[in-house]
Amino acid sequence: MKHATKLFTLLVLLMLVFLPTASARAMGPFDGGPVIFGGSYTLESGNTLSGDLVVFGGKVTIEEDATVKGSIVIFGGNITLDGTMTQDLVLIGAAGSMGEKAVIEGDLVMVGGSMSRAEGARIEGEIRDETTIEIPAPTIPEVPQIPEVPPVPEVTQPDISINPLGSAFGVLGQAVLIAALAMLLSLFMRPQMERVADTLVRQPLVAGGVGLLTVFVSPLVALFMVVTIILILAVPFLALGLFLAWLFGLIAIGFEVGERFTRSIGQDWSPTLTAGFGTFLLVLIAEGVGLVPCVGWTVPFLLGATSVGAVVLTILDSRKRPIVAAPASSLDEPLPPAS
Repeated sequence: MKHATKLFTLLVLLMLVFLPTASARAMGPFDGGPVIFGGSYTLESGNTLSGDLVVFGGKVTIEEDATVKGSIVIFGGNITLDGTMTQDLVLIGAAGSMGEKAVIEGDLVMVGGSMSRAEGARIEGEIRDETTIEIPAPTIPEVPQIPEVPPVPEVTQPDISINPLGSAFGVLGQAVLIAALAMLLSLFMRPQMERVADTLVRQPLVAGGVGLLTVFVSPLVALFMVVTIILILAVPFLALGLFLAWLFGLIAIGFEVGERFTRSIGQDWSPTLTAGFGTFLLVLIAEGVGLVPCVGWTVPFLLGATSVGAVVLTILDSRKRPIVAAPASSLDEPLPPAS
């Protein structure tokens, strides 16, 4: 009855907005009990009220030996109780008094109200003097947890940044460096450079094939040296030999390019200048084409393989040539006349 009384109190307050303020009497919502607006209600001695009683701004009198089998709710009025109540008495902004033989078997709830009791009056339930009406809030069901969204994997963006200016300066520096080395070698190894260039001119396809074969076989040879352990110290010398063959073959091809260029323009440059200019031009063009994405690398690769092949063919060809001794002068030949 406690919660029902509180809820009923709220509903009755809402009803007041739509009801007139004149005195009226109607049947109550609880067990058919009356509802009094601005009037008075008296339950005479010996009578019984079976139901609840609600009073707004009125006066209630329950005489001795009268019985209320229900609850009484009073808003802004007063009550004189000398009889018996089987349930609760709620006073909201109201005042009340209990006689010597008054009995409340339920609770006495006062919200901004007051109650005076004579000696002998009994309240068998609880006495609560509350400043506010507590209306229990409905239980809110728990919101189901939202499943965690799996993290989106980060997509690694390929680094395709290209610095054309830096690449161009790199190619130019490489061409100048190899051209300077070509000019230096032309001072001491010009015949060897001419033989390598001549081999390339006579057998360009063979030189290219031998160079590609050397490039692909060299890693297998190096692996064999590592496996044998005994020849592992020779692996650096093998790599150094391939590098020197590539460099010398490239310079020899550049020397041939320089000679053909000078003949085409009708000039007669010194061998040193010819080797330097031809090598610079060859490296600059080959490495410049190598900057082209995807397919540009094939030109420097094939040029390097051809350079190695030309050097290898020259070495093999020099070993096959028999050494021819110069013919000795015959003893039968007459001596030149003395001057």
